[in-house]
Amino acid sequence: MTTTLTPSSSTRHDRLTHNAGGIGALTAAATFIFGIALFVTSLSDYTSGDPTRAESVDFLVANQSTFYAWYLVIFLIFGAAIIPLGRALHARLHDLSPQLADIGAIFAYIWAGLMFATGMIHNIGITAIADLNETDSAAAEALWSSVAAVTDGLGGGNELVGGMWIMLVSLAAWGSGRLPTGLNVLGIISAAAALITLVPGLSDVGIVFGLGSIAWFAWTGIVLLRHPRATTPVAEVAR
Repeated sequence: MTTTLTPSSSTRHDRLTHNAGGIGALTAAATFIFGIALFVTSLSDYTSGDPTRAESVDFLVANQSTFYAWYLVIFLIFGAAIIPLGRALHARLHDLSPQLADIGAIFAYIWAGLMFATGMIHNIGITAIADLNETDSAAAEALWSSVAAVTDGLGGGNELVGGMWIMLVSLAAWGSGRLPTGLNVLGIISAAAALITLVPGLSDVGIVFGLGSIAWFAWTGIVLLRHPRATTPVAEVAR
């Protein structure tokens, strides 16, 4: 039996999808802010400078709870937030730019999966490194290097997947009237910075992507919550 949505139920479903996406976007922005705040404060001795492997392991072991919280927020909670946001943006843009919207949604879900994998490997790795460090510090340092290499490859060393998603969303929305032009420009600039992190020696450009993404997620969340109908014209969305 085929179920047909009435106009009212379709509108309600559309509103729920966009509200969930808006909440996801604002949550994603908050995780970026939290991550950057810890990066430059409590974890600065670990994230800046050029600590040795032994110094990194010692700092990690001494600050396990902080690292657990950091990885939980910036990877696991962020990954969960991306899923409803990716779904909402796909619903908003699919009828006008189906190919870009479809490919963009795929990148969103891949990014979420990579974030889950990275966060879980990090948090399991912390315990393993701390336990091993009690009996064999050299082995703990080797394990730390292995975990760092794997997690950097999955989602910490460059921003390819996230940049591709934001770029595709921005291009799909360009000129469609579904998202503000300024938001699309911000998305393209942030995504370009993400893609530049693929160039050896330019990974520090990722901070541009990080800061730009905070603004992009926050602005996108506001748009989705204030204008949950996908057909809202750009003149209204821009307000």
